[in-house]
Amino acid sequence: MKKAKVILDADFTVAETDEKLFSSFVEPLGRCVYGGLYEPGHPTADEDGFRRDVMDVLRPLNLTMNRFPGGNFVSTYRWEDGIGPKDKRPARPEPAWQCTETNRFGLDEFARWSRKMGSDVMMTVNLTTRGVLEAMDCVEYCNLPGGTFWSEKRKENGFKDPLGYRYWCLSNEVDGVWQVGQKPAREYGLLAREASKGMKRIDPGIRTVLAGSSAPDLDTCPDYDAEVLDIAYDQVDYISIHNYIGNSSGDSLSYAAKPLIANRFIEDIAAVIRMIRLKHRTDHRVYISFDEFNTWHSINTAFNDGRLWRTAPPLLEDTYTAEDVIALGGMLLAVLRHADVVKIACLSEIVNCISHVRTRNGGGCWVMPPYYAYLHYSRYGRGTVLQTNVRSDTYSCEKFGEVPLLDAQAVRAEDGSVTVFAINRSFDEELELEVLLRGFGDLKVEEHLVVTSDDPAATNTEECPDNVVPTGDGGAYAEDGAVKAVLKKMSWNVIRLAGSEIH
Repeated sequence: MKKAKVILDADFTVAETDEKLFSSFVEPLGRCVYGGLYEPGHPTADEDGFRRDVMDVLRPLNLTMNRFPGGNFVSTYRWEDGIGPKDKRPARPEPAWQCTETNRFGLDEFARWSRKMGSDVMMTVNLTTRGVLEAMDCVEYCNLPGGTFWSEKRKENGFKDPLGYRYWCLSNEVDGVWQVGQKPAREYGLLAREASKGMKRIDPGIRTVLAGSSAPDLDTCPDYDAEVLDIAYDQVDYISIHNYIGNSSGDSLSYAAKPLIANRFIEDIAAVIRMIRLKHRTDHRVYISFDEFNTWHSINTAFNDGRLWRTAPPLLEDTYTAEDVIALGGMLLAVLRHADVVKIACLSEIVNCISHVRTRNGGGCWVMPPYYAYLHYSRYGRGTVLQTNVRSDTYSCEKFGEVPLLDAQAVRAEDGSVTVFAINRSFDEELELEVLLRGFGDLKVEEHLVVTSDDPAATNTEECPDNVVPTGDGGAYAEDGAVKAVLKKMSWNVIRLAGSEIH
């Protein structure tokens, strides 16, 4: 049997996880909002038209913050279209996805939905086709107590107190040729610098996110990031990066290893940040906002069938399977592994589009297998990230060559308990795991959760929602200061150790 070992020492840590690492992304794209979060007349709809069944599925994820409203959608967005009486809001052509946006769900509705969910909001402003003044107006609407035009409008619209949004994205994917309003690095850097400056003059308490590389394989990465950071560094607090991975080629062995791309991407951008900080000789710290990431198989295919200007058609609704649990799980471990530099992470998106949560208009809501990896990450990944030394047998794949069979990361919670997340990338063999723990007290294996299937293509449907679900039969046990387990093939594992105390 193939073998792997993990070595943990209580004195060797990475960082405390930021609460914003457990966030998501909501864009009025396809059925993410209409038919997803919002469907007046649905049997479960509440008084605001929000689907309670969707809220019930999302609530266990304990999402700290949600990014809104884009995404490519924001590149021509007028935030004022989504406030005030719905019967006075204009419908507009939405060129990013070539649909019609009714604006029945906008800034006001998202504020109400987020409050019901107990989540903060990271607003994205449209700088590239609008400008600095409109972004400042949006901050005024959301955050000023009153006495000014836009703050009084907010009160008229039912929000007596400020919304208090602290995190603000300075546009989205401005480096992308697909983007309406694409700008070269120098032009965008100057624009973002002045916008951040103006927005912070309205509310000095906000934190701003510079738009960095949309993908690690673009020719402009990381030069784009370096140039925009060099211009705007002292005025911003984060730089955004995005990464999607998929298996459109059918090469599952390489797909399981694709989270290696996210690890390298994060490390490259962290190096760029350090270089610019050194150049500026400043104590100001800029961190990474990994505010779009997920599995996405149809990313390079047409997103519509030629029928333009429809309202909320089903777009980008991939089917996610048991093998996607391995891929998404690896991306989540990459976030934890770099908790010292990644302080915001938003799974993209929250419902239907590029999402593991799926609905039927007028019907049910169910989750596909990768949902459970994120659920475990959010539930057990908060705390102190431990340096996780992995020694593992390898396998060979076309894209990455020799790859460790084991991907693992450990986190110690505030109560002293330790969670070891472990992925067996093999599609054929079980993996014998030994976890050596140094500097911890007596250990007890409280639980060993497993998500796997004999069929990599297995998924969940509305009719059969429990085809692939977590089980508690992992079988890990503690022995002589170590934890031992046999990891099933193609499995996501959560080994929870209770009763540990640091010596």
